[in-house]
Amino acid sequence: MQCFKCGAQLGPEQTCPNCGLNVKMYKKLLAISNYLYNQGLEKAKIRDLSGAIDCLKKSLQYNKNNIDARNLLGLIYYETGETVSALSEWVISKNQKGRNNIAQQYLDEVQSHPAMLNTVNQTIKKYNQALLYCQQDSTDLAVIQLKKILSSNPKLVKAHQLLALLYIHDRKFDLARKSLRSAGRIDRSNTITMRYLAEIDNQDEASEEKEKRRKKKDSKVEYSTGNDTIIQPANLRDNSGWMMIVNILVGLIIGVTATYFLIVPSIKQNLQKSANTAVSQANDTIASKNQEIQALKDEVAQLEKSVEKAQGSSEASLTQVTSYQKLLNAYQVYQQGGLEDAKTALTDIDVSKLDADAKQMYESMQTDISTKFLETTYNEGHSAYMSRQYEKSAELLQKVVDMDDTYSNGDAIYYLAQSYRIIGDYEKAAVLYQKVIDEYPSTYKADNAKNNYLPQIQASLGTQQ
Repeated sequence: MQCFKCGAQLGPEQTCPNCGLNVKMYKKLLAISNYLYNQGLEKAKIRDLSGAIDCLKKSLQYNKNNIDARNLLGLIYYETGETVSALSEWVISKNQKGRNNIAQQYLDEVQSHPAMLNTVNQTIKKYNQALLYCQQDSTDLAVIQLKKILSSNPKLVKAHQLLALLYIHDRKFDLARKSLRSAGRIDRSNTITMRYLAEIDNQDEASEEKEKRRKKKDSKVEYSTGNDTIIQPANLRDNSGWMMIVNILVGLIIGVTATYFLIVPSIKQNLQKSANTAVSQANDTIASKNQEIQALKDEVAQLEKSVEKAQGSSEASLTQVTSYQKLLNAYQVYQQGGLEDAKTALTDIDVSKLDADAKQMYESMQTDISTKFLETTYNEGHSAYMSRQYEKSAELLQKVVDMDDTYSNGDAIYYLAQSYRIIGDYEKAAVLYQKVIDEYPSTYKADNAKNNYLPQIQASLGTQQ
């Protein structure tokens, strides 16, 4: 454990042996973060992934530099199908610790399979489209879209839960229970999954109770005779064979008579009416099909807009990952001492795609690199001037002046002018000498430039001050 102020190794005492800072609360925060990480690890081992996510998020709140907790959180996101969230955690982890970090292995493994990244992008688009279908009350299209998602990414817990919710809405409880069991195999203690299962059980109990009351009501018949109420089974029938034969014969006679006098004319009228109805329905069908065709055209146009929107979201996610990668590369170059290369690498980063911590890291690197670059380049340029390597001196000092023309209280401009004068670039030398005279009038540099070098250069150029 190291002191957060001076970086010294901490012992069992409550103060830093180097700077004397009281680190009691700091140690307590690290202990709480490690405790929550261990809890998250235990829950992940028994596939309580949602509980593990809560513990790991709290662990990072106490210590955002807990690399093990952040890497494990990324793995759990990846296990539940949240690949974009997993990549974000691993990129942050890699920025916090560049060497000996297993997050680099995870990122390399994911980025080495472009087909898998494409599948993730398609899954995000299809899931967003399914949500849009739900908002439009097109549950059938949403179910079809979610089935496609789960065929390519069966670990996406949110897709299982949304599909189960649609099945519950359509009262297909067996299919809903099957989807929730699939989600439970991935994340056993997910509260949303458990709540949906409880809702299905309540619906089943209500349906069973309603069916029992209906059967009980249909199983008996009540009627009154005088002051008495008689209850008998509903399926009670007269089993007398003679009465059965008489009833059949009477029914046949009535049926034949009704057919001859009533049903035949009615059939003719119905046939004519059916023909007229068929013509009317055909006309209605044609009009309805035209409306459906127009509706499908509108839906296609809307789907095209949704696809364009989803593509923009996917490209934004890839751009963000690329920005983090470039920031990490710039940091590695900076750590290796390549100031100019690191300075160039920082200019290629889109700062708007970075979060607050990454922006702070970017600004800190930029400030430090600029300061060290100016100091190193000026020292090299001055050394080259003193060694009479005037062309090299002019090249290096020009870089310093381009970044800060006031560096070293005007010494950079002065020695740059001297280098240009010696190598024969009188026009640039004259401009720089004049700047020294105007901005540093009470210095020896201004006196030398005004009284000695500037008149000499102007004479060479054929001009008089």
